Parts: sequence; C-alpha cells; structure tokens
Amino acid sequence: MRLLHTMLRIGDLQRSIDFYTQVMGMQLLRTTERPEQKYSLAFVGYGRNPEHAEIELTYNHGVSSYELGTAYGHIAIEVPDAYAACERIRANGGKVTREAGPVKGGSTVIAFVTDPDGYKIELIERKE
Repeated sequence: MRLLHTMLRIGDLQRSIDFYTQVMGMQLLRTTERPEQKYSLAFVGYGRNPEHAEIELTYNHGVSSYELGTAYGHIAIEVPDAYAACERIRANGGKVTREAGPVKGGSTVIAFVTDPDGYKIELIERKE
C-alpha cells in the first residue's frame, strides 16, 4: 500500500491553485471538470504519483466555504530551511501562522502556514 493523495474541499478553485503553485511551489498536475455533477478537481504536488503523493483540490460548484471541524490537523511538507520558506511564502502573499523555530520540547525546526481556506500546513526542516 502507499499514499496516493489527500482531498481538500475548497471554496475557490483558482485561488487554491494559485496558492499551492505560486506560494507553496507545487505544480498543477491535472484538472477535471464535471459540470453535470457540479464539481471541479485540480491535483497539485511536487511530483506525480507514484513517486509523490498529491493534493486533490475539490470545488463543489456554488459552495464557497466549509467548516473545517476539530478533527483535521494539518498537511506536513519537508523543507530544507523553514526560516527561508516562511520568508518566501510571506513574500508571495501566504499567511504564516507560526514562525519557524524549534518544536516544543525538541530541536526539529517547524513552522505553520494556512491556505486560503484555512487548512494548516506544517513545514518541517530537514537538512540534506
């Protein structure tokens, strides 16, 4: 078994594509339009399956926002430098909600950003 993708329901497809490609540096991998079923999909990621997991952005036509609930946590992305990633994300219009720094009780450097729909993304610094 392997992880293929994570699906997020979003309120504005182009806004989310712009965030994940322009702010987070992902690629738009493919899109699907289903007008009769009233939804549109966009898959984004740092590469394609099977080498990389993807994020499926699902826009249900006419729905502009969702309640995220209390069960959802975050998506984690490895970065070589969390401090520089925060600077780049902020410079490109992204929202940093926890500045880069060591995790409580440890030494791993992390940061958090949110996407336009409020989904949390953890940046985890991994030196090569």
